[in-house]
Formats: sequence, structure tokens, C-alpha cells
Amino acid sequence: MAAVMNGRDSVVVMPTGAGKSLCYAAPALLCEGVTVVVSPLISLMKDQVDGLIANGASAAMINSSQSSAIQRAVERELIAGGIKLLFVSPERLALPSFRSLLQQAGARAFAIDEAHCISHWGHDFRPEYRQLGTLREQFPAASIHAYTATATRQVRRDIIEQLALRDPLLLVGDFDRPNLVYRILPRRDESKQILEVLERHRGESGIIYCIRRKDVDALAEQLQKRGYAVRAYHAGMTSEQRHAAQEDFAKERCDVVVATVAFGMGIDRSNVRFVLHTAMPKSIEHYQQETGRAGRDGLEAECVLLYSAADVVAWKSMLQRGGEEVTPNPQYVESAMRHVVDIDRYCSGTACRHRALVEYFGQPFASLSCGACDVCLGETEEVSDALTLAQKILSCVHRLGQSFGIGHVISVLRGEDIDRIRDRGHNSLSTYAILKGCSKNEIRDWIWQLVGQGYLVQTDDQYPVLHLTAASRAVLRGEAEVRLRQPIAPKKMEEKRRRRPSAPAASDERYDRDLFDLLRKWRRSEADSRGVPPYIIFSDRTLRDIARARPSNLTELRDVYGIGDAKLEAFGSAVVGIVTAAGSE
Repeated sequence: MAAVMNGRDSVVVMPTGAGKSLCYAAPALLCEGVTVVVSPLISLMKDQVDGLIANGASAAMINSSQSSAIQRAVERELIAGGIKLLFVSPERLALPSFRSLLQQAGARAFAIDEAHCISHWGHDFRPEYRQLGTLREQFPAASIHAYTATATRQVRRDIIEQLALRDPLLLVGDFDRPNLVYRILPRRDESKQILEVLERHRGESGIIYCIRRKDVDALAEQLQKRGYAVRAYHAGMTSEQRHAAQEDFAKERCDVVVATVAFGMGIDRSNVRFVLHTAMPKSIEHYQQETGRAGRDGLEAECVLLYSAADVVAWKSMLQRGGEEVTPNPQYVESAMRHVVDIDRYCSGTACRHRALVEYFGQPFASLSCGACDVCLGETEEVSDALTLAQKILSCVHRLGQSFGIGHVISVLRGEDIDRIRDRGHNSLSTYAILKGCSKNEIRDWIWQLVGQGYLVQTDDQYPVLHLTAASRAVLRGEAEVRLRQPIAPKKMEEKRRRRPSAPAASDERYDRDLFDLLRKWRRSEADSRGVPPYIIFSDRTLRDIARARPSNLTELRDVYGIGDAKLEAFGSAVVGIVTAAGSE
């Protein structure tokens, strides 16, 4: 905020929900002139403008969804000095005529949201963002501020260079989201695993991500038949269909959206209680951003990722030939491939999930245990004698001449009596049936963990095969420390939960749930009457605090989290009335 107030360029990197918009919105209201906010999606602009107006700020947007008459009215108000925050797309900001309008209006600052889109090294490069690099030439007196939730050191440097920032203040917030519980599970019985997550969060909001559009349609239909209030969302739908799905979710007319990554940046519902990835996303940045949609109100939320080695193959194939969500541009394929390798190692790794994410973005993680991931919660366990197990797997790869893929290696290790093994004489190898008692899923998980630890590598050929690495020799000689993990068996996990002492109730659980439900119903009705999403009225966190404190007058209500003067005036009497009526029943 100080950088914006003082006219100094800045780069601000903070996780989703940490308050990046406040960094430019608050100073804009205190300073002369106009702050121009570059936003990539019309739906996102609308949510931001609605939220600012609800809080008493003078904000507006200009985009292609508006009629020419509305656009001209906004332009007149802008010239007259009646707008402090103007939201536009990067494409509109590139128009010479629009830049002239901004010069006439006295634009003093530019806030570029989702700034990682300007970098070739980012996970979501957008060519239209490159045009923002000329802002410095045409607006030399204005300050430029870049905001993003996901940017490695390399991406930050590229943002500074591409925007020609002058001595920018670089601020990197804490990437850790302690209220999120991360779980990465081997994808085995996908339908059952999805239903287990939904049952844990029945009546709560969530997002389910799939890689392909056909998967979105199939899963959404399947869940609808089971009675879940679900909407589908992907780029293959018409704009009207996408808008309707987004509106239903934002206005709490449905609980769950099944979507591709196309559902990313436009979502700002604060009370998402779970995010479920049915397959591995294409980068850690995407994963951080998509899971960041959960728990934006600061309350607890769960993030589950169903992982399979097949996801790696799928992403690499889509990147090489182009697909529904990617463009086969040779300039970016190499960088995208590295992102796939990074997220693959994260998924197959055995370290604390919170630590791995934070350290990926270049920050230290001080805690020994996060207490909020499958690893640290003890939902996985060390595989006994992992070194011997690794030696058996590596030895099999070696005896197969490093010429076969994962599937065949697994078949040999399990001693399967099939033609392709007999025809090649692989049933006579010393490693044949050496892991006969293990399941395919178990061996596949171990192989990918060995890949993640650098003891094996899979080629990028059309028919990928497993190769040993330089580090493999130390394993085969028994000189390496190998750690393998596996999910705890369901029966064993149930026994562990029964033995575990009950944790004391968190303060967030000590609220009147009946009153909370009444407040949610009122909030939804109020939002519908005003044509805005419910979270614009109040967040779930605010409603929980009201249901806990039970304020009996406006003075007490003003002390509740998330209630300022504007909202106290607009909704205070109604809320106090609901609390009072509930107390008298």
C-alpha cells in the first residue's frame, strides 16, 4: 500500500485470498487520480467491482459485455473524476484510443492482476499481457504494480523486465495456507474416492477439477444422477452456459462445480470447503492457484489430489500435440514440460506437502510438521525395508535391458503368466515374481516414488521406458537411503482413529449452527435481491462469528469480523433482528 501511495513500482506475490486487491484498492480511494486495474476475466472484474461498490468505493469496469451506451456513460464519469478504480482487460488497455482516454482522465497507477501471465516462464502465459510492456512509455509518471499468487524467482524477474519497472519494491508473502489440508492419494477407485470426498463435505461448496472436457461432462452427469447439486464448466461450452454455471455457483444455487482449468481465475466464492483434483494438474503453480480457491475465508478446507502416473503421460502428450487446454507452441512447450516434471515429483514425493509447496516458491518452512497433510497426519506410512524393495525394482529394470515401460516391469515383478512375458522369456529372469504378493497399484506407486527421488527415469518417447540413473548404483550396492511411503490400509486407519484421543473443539466449532443456517438463508435472499453473490454481503467467517457472539445491538455487531460502517448501515438492523428472533425461540 505504501508503494502505491508513494508512486513506487511494486511486485507483490501473495497466495490466493491473502488480500492482494486491498493493496491497490485502499490507496486508490485515498489518492487523487484513477487507478486502472488490469483483470483477465470479465466475470472476475464484475465480482471485484460489485464487492468494492458494496463497501462504498467508487469503482467501475469497461468490457465487451456492456452496451456502447453503458461504456460511454462510464467514460464520461471517468473524465469527470467520479471513478477511483477502473477495471479493464489487457486487450482493451492495448487500444490507442483507450490509452488516450486514460491520459485525459489522469491515470496515476496501473495494477496488473494475474501478472504471471506476462512471463514466458510462467505457467499461464498470455500473449495479450505482453502488450502491457509499453505502458511505461506512454504513462511515464504513473506507477505500475504487478500482483500474482504464483511466481517463482525466475517469473518475478521476467515480470520486472517485461513491464520495465523502475526500482520496484518486491514483496513476497507467505505461500503457506495453514487452514488447508492437503491429501495426495493414489488414484485407484476414482468414483468411490470422489464420493468419499463429497460425503465428507455434504451441503458444503467445492470444486472438482478434471483434465479433459469429456471427463467433466461424464462426472457432472454421474453426480447429478446421484442427487448432487452439480454444474459442469469447461471451455467447450457456450459463453452463456459457462456464465450460468458460474452464476449458480457464486450465488450458491449449486454446491459443486466440475470443471477444467478454464474455471480458474474467475472464481471468488470465499466459502469453498474442498477442492478435488481427479488428476494431476499441469504445474505446481496451477495446483497452488486452484487449491487456493478453498478456504479463502480463513476457515478450514480440504484439498485432495488423485494421482496416477498416467497423468504425466497425458499432459506430455497434450503439450506435444496440442489439446483442449494447451497450445502446441514450441516456444513454451519446453518450459511447460519442466512444470509437469515438477508437479509429478511433488505428487510422488514423501515430504510434508506444505513444506514442499513453500520451498518450491523459494521460501523456508520452519515447522517440523505442518499437521495438515496426509504425510504429517500419519495417513501414510513408511514401507518396511524400502531399500530391499527398491533394489528388486531397479534390478528388474536392469535385467529387462532398460527397454520396457512401467506396465511390463510391474507384470514381471508380479510374476504374471501372460503371453508377452513368456514370448520374451522374461519368466526365466531372476526378478520374475519377486514381488508376487504386491498389487499393481502398490508397485506403480513405488516406481514413481523412485522416479521422484532420482533413482529411475522415464523416457519421453512415444513408448516411454524406464532407465536407471547414476544414483541407481548406490541403491543396488545397498549404499543409499531409500524412503518409500504408502497409504495406510483402511482398517488400520480406522483403528488408528479410534485410538487417537479426541481433539478439543476449535473455536470455530463453538458457534450456533442453527443460527448460522438462518443467517446463510437470509444472506442468500439478500444477495438475490441485490443481484450479487452471497459472499459480497458477508463471508461464512463473518456469519460464524455472528452465530458465536450473538450480538444484540449494532454496537456489538460492529465488533464482529468483516463488518465495517457501510455494511453495518446496510445490513445491521436485519442481522440483529435475526439474532434476537432466534434467541427468543
